[in-house]
Amino acid sequence: MSLEVLTKEDLQKFKVELLADIRGLFQVKTTEQKLWLRSAEVKELLNISAGTLQKLRLNQTLRYSRIGGTLYYKYQDIEELLQKENTDYPQST
Repeated sequence: MSLEVLTKEDLQKFKVELLADIRGLFQVKTTEQKLWLRSAEVKELLNISAGTLQKLRLNQTLRYSRIGGTLYYKYQDIEELLQKENTDYPQST
């Protein structure tokens, strides 16, 4: 059995490669947006409660589809809702 001695430079190189790989994984995940989201994902994304999400459904502000007992929301509809509700505040002078 042969021993391989690692130097600080070897460990530093490994660290840089590992961090680059991890960054790459995060970039891939953020660019692959799901087409449909479940209620829990929408609540987390918008930082709202279950009651608020229900109000958005009931007043037809946010469209949804029901398959069995699961509600699904289009990501595009959520983006459009945010754009619609986006308010430009006047700049203070």
